[in-house]
Amino acid sequence: MSQISRRRLLRIAALTGVGLGVTSVSRPAYAADEYDVLRERWVSKTIIGSGYDASAEPFAGQFAQIGATASTLQSSMAPASSSLWPELPIGSAYDSSNVTSCFTRLRTMAQAWALPGTGLTGDTGLLADIVSGLDWMNAGAYTPTTTTYDNWWDWQIGAPKPLLDTMALVYGSLSSSQISGCLSAVDHFVPDSAVASYSGSSTGGNRVDLCQVLILRGILGKSSAKITTGRGALSPVFPLVRDDDGFYADGSFLQHHIVPYVGTYGQILVNGLAGLLVLLTGSTWAVTDTGRQVLFDAAIAATAPFLFNGLMMDGQSGRAISRGIKSAGNPLGIQQDDHTRGHAMISGLLLLAEAASAEEAAKWKAMAKGWLQRDYWSPYLSDRSLQVPALARGQAVLDDTSITPAAEPVVSQVFGAMDRATHRRAGWALAVAMCSARTTFYETGNGENLRGWHTNSGMTYWWGDSFGNGQYSDAFWPTVDPYRLPGTTVSRKPLADAEGGSFGRPVPTGAVWVGGATDGTYSAVGQDTRGLTSTLAAKKSWFCLDDQVVCLGAGITSSDGYAVETTIDNRNLGSTSSAAFTVDGTAQPTTLGWAATFTGASWAALKGFGGYVFPGGATFKALRESRTGSWHDINTDASTTSLTRPYVTLWFDHGTDPGSGSYAYILLPGATSTTTATRAASPTVRVLANTANVQAITDSATAVTAANFFTAGTAGPITVSKPCSVLMRESGGTLGVTVADPTRAATTVTVTIDRSGYVTASGDAEVQVTGLDPITLVVEVGGSQGASRTITFGTGSAVTAGRSRSLAPTADAYVRDGSYAATNYGTDTTLVVKNTTAGYARRSFLKFDVSGLPAAPRRAVLWVYGRTADNGGTQSTVSAYSASNDSWTETGLTWNSQPALGTVLSSRPIGSVNDWVPLDVTAHVRSQYSGDGTATIALAQQAAGLVVLLNSRENAANQPFLHLIAD
Repeated sequence: MSQISRRRLLRIAALTGVGLGVTSVSRPAYAADEYDVLRERWVSKTIIGSGYDASAEPFAGQFAQIGATASTLQSSMAPASSSLWPELPIGSAYDSSNVTSCFTRLRTMAQAWALPGTGLTGDTGLLADIVSGLDWMNAGAYTPTTTTYDNWWDWQIGAPKPLLDTMALVYGSLSSSQISGCLSAVDHFVPDSAVASYSGSSTGGNRVDLCQVLILRGILGKSSAKITTGRGALSPVFPLVRDDDGFYADGSFLQHHIVPYVGTYGQILVNGLAGLLVLLTGSTWAVTDTGRQVLFDAAIAATAPFLFNGLMMDGQSGRAISRGIKSAGNPLGIQQDDHTRGHAMISGLLLLAEAASAEEAAKWKAMAKGWLQRDYWSPYLSDRSLQVPALARGQAVLDDTSITPAAEPVVSQVFGAMDRATHRRAGWALAVAMCSARTTFYETGNGENLRGWHTNSGMTYWWGDSFGNGQYSDAFWPTVDPYRLPGTTVSRKPLADAEGGSFGRPVPTGAVWVGGATDGTYSAVGQDTRGLTSTLAAKKSWFCLDDQVVCLGAGITSSDGYAVETTIDNRNLGSTSSAAFTVDGTAQPTTLGWAATFTGASWAALKGFGGYVFPGGATFKALRESRTGSWHDINTDASTTSLTRPYVTLWFDHGTDPGSGSYAYILLPGATSTTTATRAASPTVRVLANTANVQAITDSATAVTAANFFTAGTAGPITVSKPCSVLMRESGGTLGVTVADPTRAATTVTVTIDRSGYVTASGDAEVQVTGLDPITLVVEVGGSQGASRTITFGTGSAVTAGRSRSLAPTADAYVRDGSYAATNYGTDTTLVVKNTTAGYARRSFLKFDVSGLPAAPRRAVLWVYGRTADNGGTQSTVSAYSASNDSWTETGLTWNSQPALGTVLSSRPIGSVNDWVPLDVTAHVRSQYSGDGTATIALAQQAAGLVVLLNSRENAANQPFLHLIAD
């Protein structure tokens, strides 16, 4: 075996900052230009890493592992007419993933050649095989003339990423013709047009990957134009979105249009963007788009709520939960699970910290250190799936004594844009995965997640600070009964593998009440649940308090001819198969196969996990069983090895075709049998209602009263005019009221609280007081995508009750420039807005008679309903402008005669899904009330934007109106 040269040794040490028996080195005069600097930076930051001791663990073991793998790959590589490796045939008759796999293998070999301590470091024979492998692929597998087949992803992302990494590692050994040949193939599969439009497969995490390919191609080919194209194409990823793929204002993240996915695609996006931001920092092509701050903010808002003790909660990982142990290309048998996904995300956040402000970086590192220190089940530094740079970043944080680990937060959050909720306490964390007409039952595709049918039917995950962290990691998904996922209510109707269709196609059409209200500490969460290809329907609620979660269900119906069950819990016992299970003080058998039905039970507890209280007593079933399955059962590309795990399952049997089933239980994570028995004997929670119309509780321990109203109605002290979720808390002379509209259908909802005596209040501008005895609120919920609005009485400034009223426009019309400048559109059913090139620009105008108001309004909001409708994208902005000229008429207004635009009153984002858009026009309406009594409001765009279609007053539904609160 040939040994690495002294010059190469010095270069590696300079790049990595590792000790290789060299006491000191200076950076060699290697970089000839800025492209070379960036190439070496990419190698250092993402492939080789820096700042570690190569002779110490976990690095020494990692290098030896890479070397052993590369040696096996080198010895098995056998170039033939149709394959580089015999088991990976190339051609349209085979999977395109074989192309990706070949490049991935070559990348591993190149790492073994470049990294220290692999046993193959600098080996000339290995280098020759790597280069010949690249030649073979460029001649017959991934060429400038190859026609794509099978999966687009392999050609545009899967293959070019490891190809370009390999080229970066062995760049100095490639001829100009070899470089140009490989890059011509990349240009063929990933042309600039791949990022010309932010649509289709070129969004979110996929978009970042495509940009990475373009940028690295530009660096290796020394093409400023390619780098510029890739950098510019990142910009559409930064802004918050209101539908489709991307980050949302509430911290939600969707990919594939309707799948919550921050755990995988979000991780790819964060890691990819972090790598590119750090790569280009300080260069000619630095990413200076101010929108990049959205990514930094999302790093906390969209990822931190789902990271717990180093794991990424499975409800955020779509079909990836089924990947487990791949059967091919996985010689070490490494398992993908919630911990490996969490580690990858934490690594990405640490890399992103290098491009963030010092304050942000310090905060993220403190959070990361806390997660990593608490990950007792799967320590970060033992994760064999992590690349060397990721290990180095984690170790640096763990070893840095100046970083104080952040504690587990006490916070409760509802993510209305993706039908998720999390509830965090110092000793445990809980998450609820739901679905609605806006999100999918589950995602399957490419043979993955074949039995994830019920994962979004209210699945309730929970973990403890020192227990249960392997609950879903330890072969849970291949062995659990897929009809008995914790927290779900489902029909036992048999479902086929991949039932409903691939990539998020099955959606519970008609189920819109999903979400809830949260004040940040406590939450009321609910779901109008439907069955996948079944007639099941149910109303479900979770009321998240301090040390308990109250779970209610009602209106449970089905006509499938099968039993319907609600699973209280399904604990994967792992090695603790004999964990004691106690019901009402009596220990139950620990024998596998034991089953029982309990009638009138008050409580139950599972040692080492937690307790369950049944208000008023309940009948439930329990089973202790051993279950066997393989990852291949749920993923066709996964291992066929049989796995067996013991479970304790608790469930309510609602019978076959129930007409109005219900349930109630309280979950006490981490509670002992003694604690559970005490709580059952002296409950703090009282159920106020549990019907198909409303579910509500009150809790003396937290002073919380909360209700999910599926229709207008009353529960305890709360009355509402429309479906909504309400959480109130009375404490220390204050009364907090939080309201949300999970249906996302209303503009405002009126909430009455049977309380009085308060003279001060503070809170969100969207909550207006219209009564103080009893307290009556008008809450603006439209356009909020299910977000919560809060007001707190007993704090802030003096409060008086106003009066609510609505006004319809007396006239509205839009105008268009260019050859249409003299055309009137006053009778159209739409109002159109677009700022664009001449001939296509449009503005809209609305007129209101405010002369009859009793006083100048304290708040005035213009409500318009509509969406974007433009092939240039999905997200835009609408601004409300003042206009002083009221002389126009609906049938006479044209572009040529339009009133001049005044000041911008407010601006709001709008997406491609119809929704209400509230625009605060208070200042202008107050001014016009004091003036001529007529208020003209113009709708336009301050900058170039997409076409926006809004309903006019001539439309049959959802006409615009002005909502006012006046004294």
